[in-house]
Amino acid sequence: MSDAAPRRILITGAATGMGNLASVSLAGAGHHVFASMRDPQTRNASAADELTGRAASLSGAISVVKLDVLSQESADAAVARMVEEVGGIDVVVHNAAHLLFGVTEAFTAEEVIRAFDVNAVGALRVNRAVLPHMRRAESGLLLWNGSGTTRVIPPFLGPYSAAKAAFDAFAESTAWDVAIYGIETTILMPGVFTQGTQHFAKAGMPSDQARAAEYSRLQPFLDSSAEDTERLMVDGVSADPQIVADEMVRIIGLPAGRRPRRAVADGSDYGAEIANGTAEELRMRLARRMGIEGLTTLATTSG
Repeated sequence: MSDAAPRRILITGAATGMGNLASVSLAGAGHHVFASMRDPQTRNASAADELTGRAASLSGAISVVKLDVLSQESADAAVARMVEEVGGIDVVVHNAAHLLFGVTEAFTAEEVIRAFDVNAVGALRVNRAVLPHMRRAESGLLLWNGSGTTRVIPPFLGPYSAAKAAFDAFAESTAWDVAIYGIETTILMPGVFTQGTQHFAKAGMPSDQARAAEYSRLQPFLDSSAEDTERLMVDGVSADPQIVADEMVRIIGLPAGRRPRRAVADGSDYGAEIANGTAEELRMRLARRMGIEGLTTLATTSG
């Protein structure tokens, strides 16, 4: 596939927020997007219908597909349908996520494990469905929609931040595995968004409210968290999550081998890029010291 050709793209968590915006933006750029979500015929039917309706006016295409990242069977079926319909897969956007908000100790172990399952292990399930096809094609892009919270941990987002850190580690560890097969990795790190997504509106709260009540000294800060977060916005203007979708369009449109390992889409000056350069230097330093530079170089086919 030439660099100018439309890509066949799978996006997880496309019913709302950044995944929804990215689906429309990427289809608008001429790509064929498989916008995946749970229950597109029932609870997410309106989102599915909206995406399908918008596709008619776009230069690319949107196909809504059922995919629950908590189920390997579901991931396998979604990818099988995509491959059957369009013959392959060029890009996966790992976007599905769920926010949790509250005092860390008040979350039960089961709640934290589920946070890891949704926000980190879900991407592994999708990779297990996708990577066999990408390896055979000896090309592809894994685009991981991560979080600046993996660089600077904010208050009251403990399980989410920990799960996103695991997601980031999966991205980096998988990158060592797949570059030799011509598969690229980009980790996109959005900043803080308080509007334009349903992240905060649908955030999970800790079930152990009795334990949470023991942190009464924190209650004023919990109550003012939304207001406090708004102070991060540059010039007091809330960041529009469309900038994340726009950055995805830019990255996917770059020629193979020219895509960055990390990118930032941040209207809040969260500052992840401050640490990113150093982290990449350390990654390459490790490769040189171990003599495994071959695992950092993207293999390309002769065709």
